[in-house]
Amino acid sequence: MSTFSEKLASAQRSSSSILCVGLDPDPDRLPAHLRVKDPADAVVQFCSEIIGATSEACCAYKPNLAFFEALGPSGAAALDQVVRQIPKDRIIIADGKRGDIGNTAVHYARSIFDRLGCDACTVSPYMGSDAVIPFLCKEGTAAFVLIRTSNPSSAELQMTILEGSPLYLRVAEMANGWGKDQPGAIGFVVGATDPSSLELLRDLYPGVPFLIPGIGTQGGNPEDILRAARPESSPVVVNASRSILYAGAGEDFAERAREAAFAARDSLSRKP
Repeated sequence: MSTFSEKLASAQRSSSSILCVGLDPDPDRLPAHLRVKDPADAVVQFCSEIIGATSEACCAYKPNLAFFEALGPSGAAALDQVVRQIPKDRIIIADGKRGDIGNTAVHYARSIFDRLGCDACTVSPYMGSDAVIPFLCKEGTAAFVLIRTSNPSSAELQMTILEGSPLYLRVAEMANGWGKDQPGAIGFVVGATDPSSLELLRDLYPGVPFLIPGIGTQGGNPEDILRAARPESSPVVVNASRSILYAGAGEDFAERAREAAFAARDSLSRKP
């Protein structure tokens, strides 16, 4: 079986892209002609059209589990339908930021990798190795651990100084160690909005896959990402969600999303 990094590299070669399209389908933001439908049906149609319009421009999709779970009992079925629409040669990253221990973590991992058939997921490391290692037990998959995130309050914890260094560096060191000798791969979530931290982490961990959110609506600069993350020599996938999903609000929303996805792809392929 291929490693996660090999699968990611194959997806990026076939798409000529390091872009990941985040699937965050907010029923209140869907085009008006879809909002007259049952919310779960509307979400499925919206995501299916987005996938069909953008698959040539991206190497991965990142369904945000919260948007599907909020739909109630029909949300799980909607998520299944959406995941099945994603081309087999694209990476699927389940964004749930799971972070529990023991048998709970094992069942979260089974739901993501075995039931949904995703290639990777996002995980919170706050409870330690017990909360991460269950997501590293399947060959060919990856767990992206939250390291240096792009949300406005991230520095409240992540930049706390611990023994002379920011906490996020200690978390990265531990997470890298947890990934040793595991069937699955450890990856880091590193936001685009702090290029200096991104560059430092890449210097320290050149072979670790990075999932980089924060371009588009959050304001991350593609040139800064390319310079700091060095995707030409290290595994990198860069996520954009709202700036692509909601590029258009009318019946042509999928075409507008396609244009935004290709623009994002091209911005991430230029030399810094």
